Amino acid sequence: MLRYALPLALPVSLAFLLSACGHEEVPQVSVRPAMVVQPQPSAQAMESYPGEVRARYEPELAFRIGGKVSRRLVEEGQRVKADQPLAELDPQDVRLQLEATRAQVAAAEANLSLVRAERDRYKTLMDRQMVSKSAYDNSENLYRSGEARLKQIKAEFSVSTNQASYAVLRAPQDGVVAKRSVEVGQVVAAGQTVFTLATDGEREVLISLPEQNFGRFKVDQPVSVELWTQPDQRFTGRIRELSPAADPKSRTFAARIAFTAGKVPAELGQSARVFIQSAAVVSLSVPLSAVTAENGATYVWVVGANNTLKKVPVRVGAFGENSVPVLEGLSASDWVVAAGVHVLHDGQQVRPVDRSNRVVDLAEKE
Repeated sequence: MLRYALPLALPVSLAFLLSACGHEEVPQVSVRPAMVVQPQPSAQAMESYPGEVRARYEPELAFRIGGKVSRRLVEEGQRVKADQPLAELDPQDVRLQLEATRAQVAAAEANLSLVRAERDRYKTLMDRQMVSKSAYDNSENLYRSGEARLKQIKAEFSVSTNQASYAVLRAPQDGVVAKRSVEVGQVVAAGQTVFTLATDGEREVLISLPEQNFGRFKVDQPVSVELWTQPDQRFTGRIRELSPAADPKSRTFAARIAFTAGKVPAELGQSARVFIQSAAVVSLSVPLSAVTAENGATYVWVVGANNTLKKVPVRVGAFGENSVPVLEGLSASDWVVAAGVHVLHDGQQVRPVDRSNRVVDLAEKE
């Protein structure tokens, strides 16, 4: 019987083995998570420009006469009071001019006394008919000429007196010396800038606007200002002044930003950043990490049906600190992969998660 059983058992064993091989499990491909976000509205897109806190009024101080600087009494950055002496010129020349003018005044006064006495004498003689009227008129003209000459010399003496006081440069009001442009021994001309004074009072932010975008800005345009010392707070402001000409070196236009939020804790020389609403038509913006480039074209990865990825070309604007404005290629309902975009491929299936690593059901979000 064993002889007949062996031929029957062999086919059954083979059939069992074949059936086992046919039901071998295929290994499953793991679905990787992908952090997804939706594009943000364009209202959040802002242009920012670095700037420096300056005084509203910054007069350039200069001597009203020329001369050699004999003393410099203040340093750059020093606080000064109104009428405080800042620098002095060598007074020798102006003193000599003052003495010369004073001597001319004395000479004119003596001449006036002489012609006055001569006129009075001729008047007495004319009353007695001892001289002609023409002789008296001549003495009268000499008197008037002497009187006019004295007035002229006295005016010149007043000018010389003022010029003597101009040898000392004084602060017109309270403030801080923002810039110094002279040294002791330097010869300066009348009107040559010696100091720049940052007066006390209002503070502004000075920024430089690029030449290609200058036409989009206007006076009184609202802005917001962030001080580096207070990065979590923004102060309202406006464009108070726009330079009509570009800087010859940087080819940028200077703009002054005035604060409109009342008293702002801004100190001279502080760094600031001015935020201006973008005038461009920007529909959406996405994080910087969501954008990738290939062969000169820009793309983002959009999660489609069945959580599969699709490479979508987009047109972007100027890159910001954390986001990129998207001009074309996306809609507000799209879900974009925001991280790890350099390892993705078209048609790949992913598991969408948010920034807290929680699964996002895109079907429920639609």
